[in-house]
Amino acid sequence: MLTVSAFLPAQAALYSIGNVNGSGTSLNQTIYDANPSGITSSLVVSGAGSSLSAITVTVNISGGYNGDLYGYLSYNGTLVTLLNRVGTGSGGPIQSTFGYSTAGFNNVSLSDAGTGGNIHTVQNPGSLPSVSYTADGGSLSSFNGVDPNGTWTLFFADQAGGNTSTLNGWSLDITAVPEPVNVAMAIFGVGIIGVRAVRGYRNSRKATLPSSSLAA
Repeated sequence: MLTVSAFLPAQAALYSIGNVNGSGTSLNQTIYDANPSGITSSLVVSGAGSSLSAITVTVNISGGYNGDLYGYLSYNGTLVTLLNRVGTGSGGPIQSTFGYSTAGFNNVSLSDAGTGGNIHTVQNPGSLPSVSYTADGGSLSSFNGVDPNGTWTLFFADQAGGNTSTLNGWSLDITAVPEPVNVAMAIFGVGIIGVRAVRGYRNSRKATLPSSSLAA
C-alpha cells in the first residue's frame, strides 16, 4: 500500500482566504489621492497545500478614477503587477495620458485563466460579474510551484490627482497540492514488499517439498 500510494498523483485542493465584501483583515483602507507611496494589506495563508498551481486575486475597490491606480501582489520575493493605470496608452489624448475615468473594481477577479482578456483594456470591470481578467502587467503563474503558506501582500497607489479610492476588501483563491511522498519512502516500501515476497515463496516451497528433501 505504501508503494502504490507513493506514486499516485497528489490531488489539488482549493484554499480561499480574505473577504471582498466588507469584513476581515484588510478592508476599508483609503488609497490616498496622488500618493505614490500607497498602502499595503496582507493576508496570512496557513493550511494550504505545499505547491501552488494556480491563484486568483479578487479586489473590491470603490470611488476614484480607475486610470489612477497602480497595484501589485507580492509573495516571497515575487511581485506581479495587477493594475497599471488601466486605459493609458490608448484612445484620445486625455485617456492615453490619464487612463479610464470610470470608478471602482467591484469584486473583480484576476487570474491567468481570465476570460475577459487583459484588465488594462477594460473600461467597466465588474459590469459582468462572472467574467475574470488577466493581470495588467504580468502573469500570476510566476507564483506557481511556491509553498503558498505565508504572508501575501497587496499594494495599491493612486498615481494622479482628482479623487480618492477605497480598498474595501480582497481575497485569494489558491489551488495547491500536498507535498509529494518522499522517493526514499517509496524505495523503502518496495524493499519491504520484496523481502516479504521472497520469504513467502520460500515458506510455500518448504511446505510442498517431501520430507526426504527437507532432511537433505
